[in-house]
Amino acid sequence: MTPSLSRLILKAGRRLLMPIRWYSIPQCWRFENVQKGRKREHYQWNMDIWGVKDVTAEVELLSAIVTLFKRVGLTSADVGIKINSRKILQTVLKNLGVSDDDFPAICVIVDKLDKIGPDQVSALLLNKGINPNIVNDITNVIAIKNVEDLEKLLPDSEPVKDIKKVWELATGYGFDDWLVFDASVVRGLSYYTGIVFECFDRAKKFRAICGGGRYDEILSLYDNRQTIPAVGFGFGDCVIMDLLIDKGLVPNISSEVDAIIIPYEESLRPVACQVANMLRLAGFSIDVQLLPKKNITWCFQYSDRIGAKHAIFIAPDEWSRREVRIKFLKLQIGTENKEENIIVDNLVDYCKENFGKK
Repeated sequence: MTPSLSRLILKAGRRLLMPIRWYSIPQCWRFENVQKGRKREHYQWNMDIWGVKDVTAEVELLSAIVTLFKRVGLTSADVGIKINSRKILQTVLKNLGVSDDDFPAICVIVDKLDKIGPDQVSALLLNKGINPNIVNDITNVIAIKNVEDLEKLLPDSEPVKDIKKVWELATGYGFDDWLVFDASVVRGLSYYTGIVFECFDRAKKFRAICGGGRYDEILSLYDNRQTIPAVGFGFGDCVIMDLLIDKGLVPNISSEVDAIIIPYEESLRPVACQVANMLRLAGFSIDVQLLPKKNITWCFQYSDRIGAKHAIFIAPDEWSRREVRIKFLKLQIGTENKEENIIVDNLVDYCKENFGKK
């Protein structure tokens, strides 16, 4: 989605007022083998901010992610967010004389650390022709797990200042306890240029929940005259669902219908449609018994199946007086087996007073 968004931004040009805050929840597909937490088809929540050079944009996005976690019942004891900056490893490698052209490929290898371990990462770097001494330095850098050790390695450097500011602002937002510094997080995609992050479950049962980072130079892939700072993330639905199931946090969202309209005769079906439309426009969840020639027992069984709380009958005698009959189906205090005839002109007000919707 990020390259697609980038092309849209490029096409719009300077007509857009910066900064741009953008989100989408599209249906996405991948061409790969299905794995736990990674499917060929999924939905993905994307958020991006364009036009902000400072890490204030990263922290705003991290705040949105933490807000979602909190709203679904997760805590910082359940989930952490690994933070790093690609510029840290890039700065170290530049000081060691490694070409910038080799940096993206090195990041792809380092990104495999959690999957294959440090020994295999070192072996892949050596196979790529990286000097053994430099491989050792890379291994030492990506092993750093706190900002204090990072400062000793790169005192007063820009990436260290960025990391420290992320923590300062996250403290202001009140989610610093979710953050974990991890110099091994570099993200495999080559377009990332600065701060990168990944959300993980602290029990380490699942793969990354979501991830993202800064990609200030992506427009140069399409037009080398254009640069707009940008940062964003992708948050798929697969791993978060696995985690919520594991934690017992998936809500039991049962079907619930305010009322089902039941016409006694087919000749009264237009009236049933009229009553249903009236109540739907008033904000009620209304079903209509659609099958002709069903007896009342079947209608009650169907009502129970869809979770209807009330039944509204359209019968010839009542309708001759412009009345409908309401039966309370769900047991509520004082409403057991309650039935009433209501003049249709007063039906919406009656339902607002008795159906729990004001």
